[in-house]
Amino acid sequence: MRPTIAVALEEGLRRLFFTAEQWRELEEAGELRICGIDPERLAKELADAEVVVTGWNTPRLEGELLAAAPRLKLVAHTGAALRFLVGDEVFARGIRVSQAGEAMAPAVAEVSLAFTLTLLHRIHRFDHALHSGAGWTRTKYGTLEASELRGSVIGVVGASRTGRAYMELVRALGGVLLLADPMVTAGQAAALGAELVPLDELLERSRIVALHAPAIPETRRLIGRRELGLMADGAGLVNTARSWLVDSDALLEELREGRLDGALDVYDEEPLPVSSPLRGLPNVLLTPHEAAGAVQVRRRQGRIVVDEIGRFLAGEPLRHEMTREILATTA
Repeated sequence: MRPTIAVALEEGLRRLFFTAEQWRELEEAGELRICGIDPERLAKELADAEVVVTGWNTPRLEGELLAAAPRLKLVAHTGAALRFLVGDEVFARGIRVSQAGEAMAPAVAEVSLAFTLTLLHRIHRFDHALHSGAGWTRTKYGTLEASELRGSVIGVVGASRTGRAYMELVRALGGVLLLADPMVTAGQAAALGAELVPLDELLERSRIVALHAPAIPETRRLIGRRELGLMADGAGLVNTARSWLVDSDALLEELREGRLDGALDVYDEEPLPVSSPLRGLPNVLLTPHEAAGAVQVRRRQGRIVVDEIGRFLAGEPLRHEMTREILATTA
């Protein structure tokens, strides 16, 4: 019998991730069951499924839903973050899990670089001033001095895949890199073109601090009121990783005072409320959690999922597997 592949994605996401060719490959690989994200329908379609394709809004696989899937052997996730979706119960049943986070790193790194350049050159402040009707002279000379990236000290918190891709871009443009990551040695940092330093030193020395650390218990509010206070006046914080890493209330206080600039793609509450005070601050650049939203990224995610399912069904090693141990130390 052909294997059954359940697709637990909203229709919009399914079309976003998979080209017509990729979808045909899935159809050739097994019998597809398009079940969406309704828990009752999903439970019904998982009854004889060996593989389930999941996305950001797929219900968590646990309890009754997992019990309804006795034949399930692979969770092929189209995204990167998995904590909301799987836990010990999945791994205890011997179900394998893969994800497509590798596809996102280049685009997120590019957005982090764009944020960095914007904050250095004060483009966000100029843009806000002109849109709000400020005078030309006041706009030109009434803000903090701009800096070029070449020679600027850029601090990177976390040598993740995205962090490494970002460092490569910054290094190519002449930035001076500092790195804080307890899992990296000085030699490894040097190979990445960075100086390994303690977090406090990084915060004190950096013109821009870019966050690329995983969202694990040890990094909860890694950047709090004390840490933000170590940053120099006029420095900028770039966060395309997780709001988990930052004390958002403390950051808002600093941004309101205008002492620091910020570029944020992630928030404690998403969608970001219309009433959020962040929306009105001239020193803050905001995007709606779309750093990985490039069309090429979505297609790569789909490609990874299709290929990973093909390898699994052929009995070949998975290339993007997430074990319980790996998940414990990553986002």
